[in-house]
Amino acid sequence: MNEFDKRTKDELQKRTEQDTYGLQDEIWNALEKELFSEEQPKKGEVKKMKKKNRVVPIILTAAAALAIVFSLTTDTGMAFIKGIKDMFVPEKEIIQSIEGQDEPTDVHLNEGTNSEYVIYVDETRYKMIKGEEADIITTIEPLPDRYPEVSMEIKQVADTKPEDLVGKIEADLKKEFPDLRAVETVTEPVEGYWLHGTTGSEWDSKVVTAYVISNGKEGSYVITENYFLEAAEGHGARFHHMLKSFEIVE
Repeated sequence: MNEFDKRTKDELQKRTEQDTYGLQDEIWNALEKELFSEEQPKKGEVKKMKKKNRVVPIILTAAAALAIVFSLTTDTGMAFIKGIKDMFVPEKEIIQSIEGQDEPTDVHLNEGTNSEYVIYVDETRYKMIKGEEADIITTIEPLPDRYPEVSMEIKQVADTKPEDLVGKIEADLKKEFPDLRAVETVTEPVEGYWLHGTTGSEWDSKVVTAYVISNGKEGSYVITENYFLEAAEGHGARFHHMLKSFEIVE
């Protein structure tokens, strides 16, 4: 047991001397309410979903309290704490489906601008470029000129909620993608609004996939994927898998 584990165990064991009657149910009920409740929409509004992005700080806050209930002396308690510590390991292997085949891939944890979010990136193919206004995940080596852009941009709009921003994003994208599909709400790979369009049906026709999601406060994140039609099952699928690991942290 390393020093961190020892200090954590000692501290939590001290706290278990307090009366914890009813605490476990209280924590779980609060956590369940936060994670799975839905805000009822007003007339004419799209249903507002609880944002997946808020899960991380909630779970981390509840973890210590639940450990008190379980006690670190039990197998359940030890497994619970190990699960929390493993949530954001520096690197890990995932299995992703690429062109119909399961592919083991090593991914590395990357922090966004100002460390306000994290995402696991396949650094064998892509790199993250941090900017003042947005972060870009793109191919390590630039593609030849004959290929359209391949990138995923992550941008925060701190003062506008998703439901107020999505219309503007839709209007902007329609300038280049006139056949943009109608806005939909999705829960995967992130939870929020989804926009998708192409410029045609040729192999090199541009493809855009955008998500407008809550930043957990009064603003939004706009995540825009750019690739081309032939790369939909390659770069498009890889961006999708990376984005599944996107989490806002506080």
